Amino acid sequence: MQTYFLISAAVLYLVCALLPSRQGPLIATLTAVAWLLHGVTLWFEVTAPGSLRIGFAAMLSAALWVSVAAYWLENRNYSLDGLRRMVMPSAAVAVALEALFPGNLVALEGKSVMFGWHIAIATLAYSTLTIAAFHAVLMALQESRLHTRTAAGGGFLASALDQLPALLTMEKLLFRMIGFGFILLSLTVLSGIVFSEQLFGQALKWDHKSVFTLMSWLLFAALLAGRRFRGWRGKTALTFTLAGFATLLLAYVGSRFVFEVVLHRGFV
Repeated sequence: MQTYFLISAAVLYLVCALLPSRQGPLIATLTAVAWLLHGVTLWFEVTAPGSLRIGFAAMLSAALWVSVAAYWLENRNYSLDGLRRMVMPSAAVAVALEALFPGNLVALEGKSVMFGWHIAIATLAYSTLTIAAFHAVLMALQESRLHTRTAAGGGFLASALDQLPALLTMEKLLFRMIGFGFILLSLTVLSGIVFSEQLFGQALKWDHKSVFTLMSWLLFAALLAGRRFRGWRGKTALTFTLAGFATLLLAYVGSRFVFEVVLHRGFV
């Protein structure tokens, strides 16, 4: 049953990406159905009796699952048809990766009750900031498109970029996502400190995940402070967003990809 749900979610995402813009109500309905099926497959993929299954594919899938939800909600207030044509195929690929790279089981027995909450909050933080990074890339492409627009159009990507909201609206959405993601990332750091102290007897375990996560937190904190007090925007905001995301990627998803896919090993 899980396999059928997985295939159905991927197919519906692709259908949503290909439907013409005039089919708005149908797109919204199919997106909601695909998102629910995706959520069910993600839940059964990650949870197991007395353990959690953690891997880079599950993290990416969760990130795109949140991305689809963000698109569906924001599309009610803004015209994000161009974003749909990029998010939906990415979500379909993420669903497929779940089946190809299931990750590793991590036993919950003997671990603090905070561990499960820490993983959940961290996943939401990574997911939200992944959306923000994806959004920042679109803004960079959109700005470049404004300076290189030609009468010929430029193909699928150019057409999708032309359907995005104005840059000022995109920037407003970007900082809304970064603000929410930063709150979640702060909770991730705090819950990680509590969890580390209960399990290892020290407030913070200085491994690569902790170092890169703190670096990412500092970059996003600097970005939000710069935005608040110095009015940072444009290329400065995009640079800090992508740098913060890159360090966060190195903290977990990137390292898990190397261990699971390249080295064929698992670790927590």
